[in-house]
Amino acid sequence: MINLSEDIQSLSSFKRNTNEMIQQMKTKGNPLVLTVNGKAEIVVQDAAAYQKLLDKIEQLENPIDKQDKSRKSTQSLELLDLYGAAADINFATDELGISESMDDDLTGSFDE
Repeated sequence: MINLSEDIQSLSSFKRNTNEMIQQMKTKGNPLVLTVNGKAEIVVQDAAAYQKLLDKIEQLENPIDKQDKSRKSTQSLELLDLYGAAADINFATDELGISESMDDDLTGSFDE
């Protein structure tokens, strides 16, 4: 988190105190916001802290990508399995589209 009193500096101040400010960034892990004419213009960050930020972004992005890919591949596999299973079944139906086993099941339901 940026500390407004310490982590916002003028570019001129950064040029005069570069070593001190670099040490501050390494110690605290916070970036510095550098201003030009009172407006924020540049953000300077320690390389290790920047790498941590990139790693966190990657961790946040990758599980979403993996979930989406996993869900899509699972859905397509389920469809393929369904089509494969249906192709192996030989349906014998009468003129109304009812098979003998369906007719027996229905008849048994009404007899109870």
